[in-house]
Amino acid sequence: MRKRASAFAALASVAVLAAGWELGVQAGVQAGVLSPAGTAAGTAAGTSDSSGAASPGGAPAAAAPAAAAAPSGTFTGSAVQTRFGPVQVSVTIAGGAITDVTALRLTDRDGKSVAISNRAAPVLREEVLSAQSASVQNIGGATYTTEGYLQSLQSALDAANF
Repeated sequence: MRKRASAFAALASVAVLAAGWELGVQAGVQAGVLSPAGTAAGTAAGTSDSSGAASPGGAPAAAAPAAAAAPSGTFTGSAVQTRFGPVQVSVTIAGGAITDVTALRLTDRDGKSVAISNRAAPVLREEVLSAQSASVQNIGGATYTTEGYLQSLQSALDAANF
């Protein structure tokens, strides 16, 4: 009976993650952030430049002056204390793009929080790499891990001026 319950819980978690991901993609398409294929697109009012300013009628916006240098390197976020232990990540940026996110420390109060963190960390990493920011959906069943991960990530991105 316990094995069936565990298997059902695992399948339910996967279904929730898949549904959440699909809702996130649909919301991105409706907001004009993603095209139906899931790639970045211009805003509904036209295209936007790197500053986020949209040009009317879809005409390309004037290019913003290039920054002296795009941030590059590995930046460590602050350790964020959660109910189930501290969370800390580092982010690697190359050529102005997030290329890697590494969990340095995840919640570890007990075996359950370790299991939750180990399940959530790779999903969060992929979501961040896809979004190129800390603005990603919460992972169902891993609220504390998600919040700590994203807060630490944002502090690393702030340190990089990203």
